[in-house]
Amino acid sequence: MAALRFDGRVVLVTGAGNGLGRAYALAFGERGASVVVNDLGGDIHGGGKTARAADVVVNEIRAKGGKAVANYDSVEDGDKLVQTALDNFGRIDVVENNAGILRDKSFARISDQDWDLIHRVHLRGSFLVTRAAWPHMKKQNYGRIIMTTSAAGIYGNFGQANYSAAKLGLLGLSNTLSIEGKKNNISSNTIAPIAGSRLTETVMPPDWIKALKPEYVMPLVLFLCHESCPETGSLFEVGAGWMAKLRWERTLGATVRRKNIAMTPEDVRDNWEKITDFTQSSHPSSNQESTAGMIKVIQDIDAAAEAPPAARQTQSTGMDPELAKAHDFAPDTFTYEPREVILYALGVGMSTKEDNYLQFLFEGSEAFCTLPTFAVIPAQMTMMKGLMQEIPGLKQDPVRVLHGEQYLEVYKPLPTGATITSKLKIADILDKGSGALVLYNVESFDEKGEKVAFNQFSIFVVGSGNFGGKRASDALIPTATVPARAPDASITESTHVDQAALYRLSGDRNPLHIDPSFAAMAGFDTPIIHGLCSFGYAVRHVLRRYANNDVSRFKAVKVRFAKPVLPGQSIQTDMWKEGNRIYFQCKVVETGNTALSGAYVDLTGSSEQQASVVAPSQLQSDKVFELMQDQVKSRPGLASKINAIIMWVITKGGKPVSEWTVDMKTSKNGDIYRGKPKSGKAECTLTVSDDNIMDLVTGKLAPPQAFMAGKLKVKGNIMLAQKLGVLFNEQAKL
Repeated sequence: MAALRFDGRVVLVTGAGNGLGRAYALAFGERGASVVVNDLGGDIHGGGKTARAADVVVNEIRAKGGKAVANYDSVEDGDKLVQTALDNFGRIDVVENNAGILRDKSFARISDQDWDLIHRVHLRGSFLVTRAAWPHMKKQNYGRIIMTTSAAGIYGNFGQANYSAAKLGLLGLSNTLSIEGKKNNISSNTIAPIAGSRLTETVMPPDWIKALKPEYVMPLVLFLCHESCPETGSLFEVGAGWMAKLRWERTLGATVRRKNIAMTPEDVRDNWEKITDFTQSSHPSSNQESTAGMIKVIQDIDAAAEAPPAARQTQSTGMDPELAKAHDFAPDTFTYEPREVILYALGVGMSTKEDNYLQFLFEGSEAFCTLPTFAVIPAQMTMMKGLMQEIPGLKQDPVRVLHGEQYLEVYKPLPTGATITSKLKIADILDKGSGALVLYNVESFDEKGEKVAFNQFSIFVVGSGNFGGKRASDALIPTATVPARAPDASITESTHVDQAALYRLSGDRNPLHIDPSFAAMAGFDTPIIHGLCSFGYAVRHVLRRYANNDVSRFKAVKVRFAKPVLPGQSIQTDMWKEGNRIYFQCKVVETGNTALSGAYVDLTGSSEQQASVVAPSQLQSDKVFELMQDQVKSRPGLASKINAIIMWVITKGGKPVSEWTVDMKTSKNGDIYRGKPKSGKAECTLTVSDDNIMDLVTGKLAPPQAFMAGKLKVKGNIMLAQKLGVLFNEQAKL
């Protein structure tokens, strides 16, 4: 493979006059970088100043054909260091924060000056240099940053309290920079080097100093700073040619609080073994992972308070999939009305901006129907109640529960109001090592006992793995891989800034989606949109593009939740059609992150939309218009009174099945015939169902009442429609 080069890159190394810094600077120079060699020229305690140290290294780089300049400022003057790079090379690409001093004393003997000076050089100095380079890295959309910590910072060391505190602070700084810099291609990593240098001479024997050459640390630093290295936010120990990545480890812990009961030190004592037991543990790598389940703990505490004493006292004996699968959950009921159907449709992005919004947002519409993904709502309510229980054979830490995948199958269109009874069952529990994957199956039935929907929730419980269970199961409904070609269709839709606030009203009241403080606990800058909300958006897009919003054609959907969407961001659904299966994936337009993956929707019926055809003899409205024709012929002068062209669109089952034109303008005596206007243009179009037109004609249904109820739709000059009253009156007599 090609050598790692730094041609065109500008590198700033602090403390580069000796030891590690010198090794870094020389190596960068040899590999084509333009190097700013910074060194104050002081001693290891921070005293004195000389230009010699930096000049020697600069001359070494130049002697080998490299490009380098010296800087003699303190790292506390970070702007000056970065300005040297800009003045001489026009940019800054890499900052290696290496400068440091020592003032070792036992904690009881550390003076204010000893504490402050160490922090000013190590922590504040690294902050000031990096802050000066930061805006330039963001502007050029590239940067590499190295912070230098120490084993003393990670583990502590006698006589180095000041040094240890500053060095661990650098790790926290680097981790945060890696998060904030990610969108601008700025990476930040931390190294804990073990090398022979002026600083380590005070704490290591001479033989060790000779064996721990700075050149054995340098290769890791150069790789981390290369444009091809994707690593960011990581910590490495390195020395003597050995290097290793470090991570945090956390026990599963214990929740020792109960609602409305005082929490005591004795509660901690009694749970100490569980709190400190590393037999099963997790490895959080982000603030989000660390605190994601804290809200669930709060909810579980509230739920436990409502459970009977026997249930609260039940303790799981560990992971036993067969025992958990045998657990019998009580059936759960969920009652909803058109209000909930409309609220859900709005929650998943349905808008009055869409052409056929009435079928999802207006209960008076003849075509009013329920989005098929509404079926997740009663199922999720049932599943969430199940999660609140103590389940024999299932050891799940409520802090670590994540929704991984979702499958939904609908057996017939959901009514716009009903009482649904759902039955929960654990289909299987898989051992994924770092956690357990629990498959919750939910079957939902209508009032007649007919199955209307099936849901499978794939719930990942972090830290509950390694129990010796199986890793795969036929019970898991698999995801799918999208075809290896450009998408056949794509729909992009913006979410509203209040999307999560609206969707949560359908039942998922998790504060993560509304309260910024809870979102911050989970590692998010703002509340996030529910995964099942994004799920609803995607299925709407598929139905719009490939089913003409015909909900009866929906059969099933499967998705994997990859990353969250923030309120106000745009969702792009890319779709691939193969027969009646529509593969899709969703990404966040603003970030490029994939939100939903491995996804597909299965449709039923013909792959092409067929227009509904109803034989004329089946329509009672045909007889109405035939009688109108007779009335017009027998009443000369009626056409001049109406003097308009009015078209009727007759529907059945919400779909147009017939059209009639009442032409009282272009024909002297008027004409009524099937189809669109033969001449001229309809000035008013009335849409009504075949059933409702009979009620209108006979007077059982008043036109204003029909209009307000959505049973009569008027397009164009609404005043002209009133002139048809004379025809209606005659028809009522008949």
